[in-house]
Amino acid sequence: MKKLKVAVVGFGHLGRWHADKVEALEASELTYIVEPFEFAQAKAKEAHPKSTVTGEVSDILGKVDAAIVVTPTSFHFEVVKELLLNDIHVFCEKPMTSTTEQALEIGEILKEKKLIFQVGHSERCHQIWERRDEFSEYFEKAPTARLNRVAAFKGRATDVDVVQDLMIHDIDLLLYLFREKPISLSSKGYKVRTDKWDHVSTDFKFKSGLKANITVSRNHVKEMRNLEVTNECGTLFFDLFENKLLVGSGKATEEFVQEIPYERRDHLLIEQDKFYRSILNGEEVFVNYQDGFNAVEIIDKVLLSLDNGEEISL
Repeated sequence: MKKLKVAVVGFGHLGRWHADKVEALEASELTYIVEPFEFAQAKAKEAHPKSTVTGEVSDILGKVDAAIVVTPTSFHFEVVKELLLNDIHVFCEKPMTSTTEQALEIGEILKEKKLIFQVGHSERCHQIWERRDEFSEYFEKAPTARLNRVAAFKGRATDVDVVQDLMIHDIDLLLYLFREKPISLSSKGYKVRTDKWDHVSTDFKFKSGLKANITVSRNHVKEMRNLEVTNECGTLFFDLFENKLLVGSGKATEEFVQEIPYERRDHLLIEQDKFYRSILNGEEVFVNYQDGFNAVEIIDKVLLSLDNGEEISL
């Protein structure tokens, strides 16, 4: 089996995990690690002695087939642009870029290049989403939805606000599961630990009648990740931290609340496997450019609403 020569760009908290996955999969060979900081370079060399560690993206051009971009978000655009222009397939962690304008420029490059570009929206990998159609009536009959992603302050990813760091996961899930884009949104937030938004709550309205709220915080007192969907059929509560679905159905059952646990998966491994399959076998891209663009576009509108305190039409 042909092995793709792969570089991991960024060897921070998430980059270390990605490097391990590259080595774990049969389709990939961890050829390079790009990391500008000497202390992180030392850790990369210790953890992956067979790989070449360098401080510059330019050192890998023409030497790898694909790259995993796991730099801070503020560097995504320049790194992804350089890789694509040099004919390297790219898997970029979320968000794909910091702004809609940058995302549009990446899109123009992809129109000219026959390359695979995948975005790292890993929350799509939960096994329970494969059963979404079993509960389609909950998603399609004008429900209300609440998504919460909160945790105590951890002191990382402070180069971006909590919208780009956390809310983007749930914006992508909202689009993915309900299969429509919002028509308007309004946001309220607080800057608590940093000079950027640390706690944000956004209300979304949809043409179908769906109303949704996403609340994210990196300054909470406990960690929660969940999705609650309610309509005339009852309530679905997806606990994404404990990996279980709670169903409160309006239908007569022996149990008032049914608990459905589901398998805990290695999301990064799944994402990378799908990325390599797209390159080698021509399989459909798991999270494509348009998916990534849609999330970035809505992020920009959320930030605009936070800044001016108004409801924003999309």
